[in-house]
Amino acid sequence: MSEPLFRDPEMPVADRVRDLLSRMTLTEKVGQVNQRMYGWDAYERTGSGHRLTDAFRAEVARFDGMGALYGLQRADPWSGVTAETGIGAGDGARVSDAVQRHVVENTRLGIPVLLVEEMPHGLQALDGTLLPVNLAVGATWNPELYEEAAGLAAAELRARGGHVALVSALDLVRDPRWGRAEECFGEDPYLAARFTEALVRGVQGPAGAAIGPDRAAVVLKHFAGQGATVGGRNSAATELGARELHEIHLVAARAGVRAGAAGLMAAYNEFDGVPCAASHHLLTGILRERWGFEGLVMADGLAVDRLVRMAGDPVAAGALALRAGTDLSLWDDCYPGLGEAVRRGLVEESVLDRAVGRVLALKFRLGLFERPYTVERAPDPGRLERLSERMARECVTLLEHDGVTLPLADLPAGTVAVIGPNADSVPQQIGDYTAPQRPGTGGGVLAGVRASAPEGTEVGYARGCGLVGGDLSGLPEAVALAAGADVAVLVLGGSSAREQDTRFDANGAAVVSTGNPVEMTCGEGVDLAELGLPQGQSALLDAVAATGTPVVVVLVQGRPHALPDLTGKAAAVLSAWYPGPWGGRAVADVLFGAAGPQGRLPVSVPRSAAQLPVFYNGKDHGYRGYVDQPATARHPFGHGLSYTTVEYGEPRLSGAAAAADAFAQDDGPAPVVCEVRVSNTGARPVRETVQLYVRRVLGGTTWPRTRELRGFARVELAPGESTDVTFPVDARTLASFTYAGEWAVEPGEFAIGTGPSSHLTQEARLTVTAGGRATLPGDLTSPGSR
Repeated sequence: MSEPLFRDPEMPVADRVRDLLSRMTLTEKVGQVNQRMYGWDAYERTGSGHRLTDAFRAEVARFDGMGALYGLQRADPWSGVTAETGIGAGDGARVSDAVQRHVVENTRLGIPVLLVEEMPHGLQALDGTLLPVNLAVGATWNPELYEEAAGLAAAELRARGGHVALVSALDLVRDPRWGRAEECFGEDPYLAARFTEALVRGVQGPAGAAIGPDRAAVVLKHFAGQGATVGGRNSAATELGARELHEIHLVAARAGVRAGAAGLMAAYNEFDGVPCAASHHLLTGILRERWGFEGLVMADGLAVDRLVRMAGDPVAAGALALRAGTDLSLWDDCYPGLGEAVRRGLVEESVLDRAVGRVLALKFRLGLFERPYTVERAPDPGRLERLSERMARECVTLLEHDGVTLPLADLPAGTVAVIGPNADSVPQQIGDYTAPQRPGTGGGVLAGVRASAPEGTEVGYARGCGLVGGDLSGLPEAVALAAGADVAVLVLGGSSAREQDTRFDANGAAVVSTGNPVEMTCGEGVDLAELGLPQGQSALLDAVAATGTPVVVVLVQGRPHALPDLTGKAAAVLSAWYPGPWGGRAVADVLFGAAGPQGRLPVSVPRSAAQLPVFYNGKDHGYRGYVDQPATARHPFGHGLSYTTVEYGEPRLSGAAAAADAFAQDDGPAPVVCEVRVSNTGARPVRETVQLYVRRVLGGTTWPRTRELRGFARVELAPGESTDVTFPVDARTLASFTYAGEWAVEPGEFAIGTGPSSHLTQEARLTVTAGGRATLPGDLTSPGSR
């Protein structure tokens, strides 16, 4: 370095950014908004460790600096990084510091590089501790637990030299055929917003300008509407109107911005004919001008290259994305040409300066100019493992139960038959975006049952069938095992496990087509037309049920599979989602009663793909159904049984009417309070998730949804115990997005309901009288932003 950097940490970040920008050449500025290189190409394994590659050195020299480097520690079949060639936990900080040292010591200004890593459900790196996937996290309805786990995952990332965590949080499961459903917290914007806030708090720590050395900056994926693509096909276009966008798909993003998220990632999909990475309306009009967001917008992988067909050439495509509000590239060939774009007059250098300033500001917030190298020690991996297992236990959702069969600990010691293609496979229960796991990490359901079964219980195993396809050659063994058992635990579902022979798109999405033998039924690029269980699994279920042995079905899945009527076939049905490496122990704890089932559905479970969409909060067009099947879900959003019985009293409101302007205050006591008495009338303790829903009955603009979640509370009740659960009914409870383009509480009549799921039978009526209209402050402050 020939010039000292302005390092005074007492100066405001904005001043430090301006000072540094004033020293930079156009080439250096372009380098700061480029994230062109794959991190695994920056090093190679040697006999004594790792060395930086010539390709990495050339990339740094090309712009006399580097803005960000993606995936230095990523390992998976797409990157081709294995346990033998990658970076383990013991080497992570050393290799990261070697990268950082080269950038700092071999460039004119010595600006540190951002090291960006995937952290979708734990750090995607060798020896990274995995959590259950987001859909499983959503099933816990426990944001506080997730916040704690996210904080430890961030500490693990920082201890290995990473700075930025990429985490899916903003997408919603509006079509469960979409392969990335597992990356969503659910189908509901309010629930997703609560978990998004928890994610930001956990990863970044207390709100403020600085991000501590044991925390990371979070980039929330994906902005916006990616879960609503046509036909559930990955990265396709959407057909969203403005109200649908604001009411459903921007709520979690707004909550994340209010919580202080450092960045957002522009989605692949188009909105109103414009790809999100080129949408000035989304990235500037809404995100910056209306919400006041000052953080970073990152493009998704190779997304800017897709703009060439609109702009005409890569240079113009880069200028288009930059003008729209995309600050940082990801692997594309367009952003390296931004210098030429400035020289050709396609974009003003001041626009580039604005993007560069956001990248620099994040580096200042992370303290990289003062502490460019790793200073934190890794947290106790056992603590995060225990949290992961606890989350797995809380996500297990009891969908159906005969009231007798479970928990298995109540049955006399005998024989338990564990059957199914998902019974004995850790890779099939950990989801997409995962690194290779070391031998012995975690265990499947079979291992969990064997460890939890009472002494003297015989546990047998048969796979029965393949995960996909119709090969029935394993049925006779499975049927014989079930026929001789006291109970059969049938573990079915799907898998997002990538193999070394999986084919990939240029951006890393799996390419799985009709007839492809890869046993992958979910994950990025793996969309389904049919949602039922595969032919072999369905035949296995029928054959095992026909033995007359009580059958407990456990679904290990990354999306809600469409379920037939299992009355008479299954004594119980549980969804374990993708519960992570230690999910087998968690499932067994629930099966044997060491823990009660606590999970609640974050999505509606369809009867078939033909009835989609089936999300609970759709437009009120009636539920008359089809000629051949009902229009309602097999199991509604919020549903989940326990091993006891819970009764709900009628919801009680503190007042039957209130003027609209009474809801205008953003703080202070709520104008109305809803209270409901909840009682455990059974013989076992329970942790009940009490849910609050609202629907408009009369008045105002068309109420957008049949019913909407606007609150929930988890309460623990001993047998025979009762408690009163109270919810505030304030502006965010009643507001809707109006034709005027604002969130407001308008006069009319509302039904306030409480219960154990979105399928409610008890409601109280509230009349909001004329007397002004309460427009929520903060422009697009929404019901999901508390």
